[in-house]
Amino acid sequence: MDVRQPFDPYGCHRVIEPSGALPQAAERLDASGPLFSNEVAIDVERLNIDSASFHQIVDEVGEDTEAVGKRVLSIVENRGKMENPVTGSGGMLLGTVGAVGPDYDGPVELVVGDRIATLVSLTLTPLELDQVTDVAFEADQIVADGRAYLPPSAPLVVMPDDLADTLAVSVFDVCGAPARTRRLCRDHDSVLILGAGRSGMLCAAAAHHTFEQREVEDPWIGCIDLNESNPKHLAEHGIIDDWATADATTPTAVLEVVEQWRPQLPELVVNACNVPGTEMSAVLGCRRRGTAYFFNMATSFSRAALGAEGVGRDVDLLIGNGYTEGHAEYALKLVREMPAVRERIEDIVLGS
Repeated sequence: MDVRQPFDPYGCHRVIEPSGALPQAAERLDASGPLFSNEVAIDVERLNIDSASFHQIVDEVGEDTEAVGKRVLSIVENRGKMENPVTGSGGMLLGTVGAVGPDYDGPVELVVGDRIATLVSLTLTPLELDQVTDVAFEADQIVADGRAYLPPSAPLVVMPDDLADTLAVSVFDVCGAPARTRRLCRDHDSVLILGAGRSGMLCAAAAHHTFEQREVEDPWIGCIDLNESNPKHLAEHGIIDDWATADATTPTAVLEVVEQWRPQLPELVVNACNVPGTEMSAVLGCRRRGTAYFFNMATSFSRAALGAEGVGRDVDLLIGNGYTEGHAEYALKLVREMPAVRERIEDIVLGS
């Protein structure tokens, strides 16, 4: 096997500029072959673009397969990775193991031919694309041919054989959110979910599952989204208690809805929106000394921190971490055990 050395466990050997940066913070990565001896090489099949990034690209170039493909190819060619220069976010990918370096010691044992999904952002994944062959607009996914390389520190998972690829990849892309929501719901009995897309629905499912396990006496889960279809479906199947349609970029409108629901604001707010400008809806909608968890990749730390200060709201602000131990397995568990959630995600990503 033709491999390169030396190597770094975090992939810093792939950084072109600036010197000393980790791959995620780098302006450009070296995405060329051959692989380094501690890497796994992946033949790319599909990119699941982060929702905020995908919608920004579509808003910029239109819902046109060729135009979206050209934009993605341009970003990857310029940066050696898929990092949207506007949103700063990426996504994850599906592919087949093409080669395993002799010094690779990653999170799972791999052999050539394994179909895997990366559980690490495309913003730090060295990526080279030859072509984009299709765009799945309903799933925020790009069908493409290319190569990617990952160091041993990067989480990944072998694809399950009981779920469609498009569904599994969509779940893996947001699996950090429900896993962290489960952890937070061990200490909170009421939660408001902002945004009822894939991540929001899985967070609602995680909250429901955790409250049932804890046998909480009076749990509450509310959900607000621009559209009624997903929250209404969750309520009809007993996963959430209250729902409403409102624009999360208008914080006072969100606060008004929540105050109509309950005498006290919720202890936890999960921001799973996919647009900027929603920080203060999470802050205002949260009880004092509560927790606002931002899984929205369009979140501005300064808007959240300074905004909370400006309204005198003592709320713990948590930035979403895409990695939580056991997150992929837990997200699959929710999808397998909650048919109502699986049905809605399939409706979105498979068009069923």
